[in-house]
Amino acid sequence: MRAPLGDFADARPATACLDELVGPVAEAVRTWGGSVPAENIVYVDTDPEKADTAVFVEHYGSDLLDASANCVVVAGRRGQETGYAACLVLSTTRADVNGLVRRRLGARKASFAPMDTATGLTGMEYGGITPVGLPDGWPVLVDSAVAALPYVLVGSGRRRGKLLVPGPALAELPGAEVVEGLGLPARA
Repeated sequence: MRAPLGDFADARPATACLDELVGPVAEAVRTWGGSVPAENIVYVDTDPEKADTAVFVEHYGSDLLDASANCVVVAGRRGQETGYAACLVLSTTRADVNGLVRRRLGARKASFAPMDTATGLTGMEYGGITPVGLPDGWPVLVDSAVAALPYVLVGSGRRRGKLLVPGPALAELPGAEVVEGLGLPARA
């Protein structure tokens, strides 16, 4: 199979390689219920040593730069209560955590969740967190620019491998809300 983006030696429908995915991601693909068929989600094998964006794009294809998204876990606090959410923004932008995200979560304070908290709650590896297979009840804020893309490169739950997911499918994930302006220009 040829991946819809990039130049990957190994591209397969995610449904055909559930054993390459961490438990929560494999279960989400196995029980997929969106309007986009699960077979349209593509798993691509990647070298974790080439994960840095510049090196990744140079190795796997320049068309990936504008079609890659980062999934970050945010902790929102109000009093003694802490809630978690995921934000999905283009890799060329940064999530508006202290403004838009904080307000959407109804939190007094919002920040990136610590690495051990993010990996412990999601069951995913740091550097591979994906919006596919997040814990039940979590809000998943998806930047409108991500949802509008034909395919988006996101993590697979592990540092090795990525998923290519149609943007409209990301907008249909459990708890997903498409948010205009979630991704801010990256700082220089």
